Amino acid sequence: MALRELKVCLLGDTGVGKSSIVWRFVEDSFDPNINPTIGASFMTKTVQYQNELHKFLIWDTAGQERFRALAPMYYRGSAAAIIVYDITKEETFSTLKNWVRELRQHGPPSIVVAIAGNKCDLSDVREVMERDAKDYADSIHAIFVETSAKNAININELFIEISRRIPSTDANPPSGGKGFKLRRQPSEPKRSCC
Repeated sequence: MALRELKVCLLGDTGVGKSSIVWRFVEDSFDPNINPTIGASFMTKTVQYQNELHKFLIWDTAGQERFRALAPMYYRGSAAAIIVYDITKEETFSTLKNWVRELRQHGPPSIVVAIAGNKCDLSDVREVMERDAKDYADSIHAIFVETSAKNAININELFIEISRRIPSTDANPPSGGKGFKLRRQPSEPKRSCC
């Protein structure tokens, strides 16, 4: 079975639950007292998807404004970006749109974008309507899901959908199935004066 490494970065404001989503996916645990990420943290998890193994290389970026300049280092070369907002804080959804703009301008052209409305277990204090977020995600051709890292709602489904959207390696088989050959460029004949 083929193993594919898929770099995924999480972006979004501080406190929206990026680290909690990663911990729930990788370790299937939740810590209500998790510390804010400094810079970025890195975790991996391998899952089977169809006839491939997908090893997610997950970069969880810090949400504080002072770390924002570091984000391009993490989303560069990413197969996917998960932009997280907190459904109970409207301003985190507004900031998400800035992340989308930045990814579209500076990120890889074929990056899969997923929007995760986290903390759906707190829907009684919701500030961002699910329909509004879904309509926005549809308008930019992004995956949309509401999640709860606390209650393990839609976390695995989010990564399964990312796997589904990543082009299969079968779509671009190497020519002849054996890779490619390196050849030297013909050199100009050497001229001498004598």
